[in-house]
Amino acid sequence: MTPYADLRREDFRATIDGTPTDLFTLRNRRGMAVRITNYGCKIVQILAPDRDGALGDVVQGYETLERTMAGQPSMGSFIGRYCGRIGGGRFTLDGVEHRTAVNAPPNTLHGGQRGSRFRTFAARQPDETSLELTHVFQDGEEGFPGTLPVRLVYALDEDNALTIAWTAVAADKATVANFTDHTFFNLSGDAGSSILDHVATVNGSRYLALDATAVPTGELVDVTGTPFDFRSPAAFGARIGDGHPMLALGKGYDLHYAVDKPAGALGLHARVVHPGSGRVLEVFSTEPGVQVYTGNFLDGQMPRDLGKGGTLYTRHSAFCLEPSHFPNAVNIPSFPSTALAPGQWYAGRIVYRFGVA
Repeated sequence: MTPYADLRREDFRATIDGTPTDLFTLRNRRGMAVRITNYGCKIVQILAPDRDGALGDVVQGYETLERTMAGQPSMGSFIGRYCGRIGGGRFTLDGVEHRTAVNAPPNTLHGGQRGSRFRTFAARQPDETSLELTHVFQDGEEGFPGTLPVRLVYALDEDNALTIAWTAVAADKATVANFTDHTFFNLSGDAGSSILDHVATVNGSRYLALDATAVPTGELVDVTGTPFDFRSPAAFGARIGDGHPMLALGKGYDLHYAVDKPAGALGLHARVVHPGSGRVLEVFSTEPGVQVYTGNFLDGQMPRDLGKGGTLYTRHSAFCLEPSHFPNAVNIPSFPSTALAPGQWYAGRIVYRFGVA
């Protein structure tokens, strides 16, 4: 068994933009632990048991705040104010065109140059099993209209399920919002090993076709007969090299699925099993879609990919399951809307439930 890093709270304490940063630990009575920093609301460690009851760290992250800030910016982060890509860095809302910060040319990605993954949230930990985080996205920030306060609650229960619940409101004018969590998982407990042996099931019969800049075109494609059909369990590595144009574009799996469940209902998005350890991750959410990503842009670069315990994070050493509304929905009327009228609320949940097989 690979030993896990002993993270120190003092290594995450600083002040950024006037807000103190810290490292918070959630625990349940079964021994599971989740560690989160309020810088970017990043999950930096999850200790979950294998089939023999041994705890292992099942997420990638960094040992200090300094390394976290120099690392992969999305790793472990809460993503807002708009996750995924916005094509061309522009959208029209109520007849007015808005131009958003282009940080993945020619597109806006994950909220722009100073999205939530670069922000320090105000934090309050009411008890050992929960953490409350708050932030206000300002009108005009990154080109988005309207003031958007958001409240996040991370809660760990006795069934080894971590829930991330959010509420946000269009405080003063019409706006758009789309949130997700971007935790990088490796259920083996060895964050430097390949996840291509992990066996995945994805509850989606259609995926979103992409253009050459990885922006959804609006077309939903049936997964039948493609390497994207995970309706029956299959290893991530089984078909990742089959040459499909969408796999070549993303250097592996990096696609959004329309989840087969009732709109707004909390439903199963995906299930992943690591055969060696027996660990199982089930992902549930209220969101209509899920991005499946296989760590294709982890490059083993220093210092960006130097993780906990001196582990170098390399290509396909993690996977992400990111429930959200569809990327680029602001530009595609047929997609579930991400627009909020003044005074309208946006609420959602993601549940990561850990078990064994």
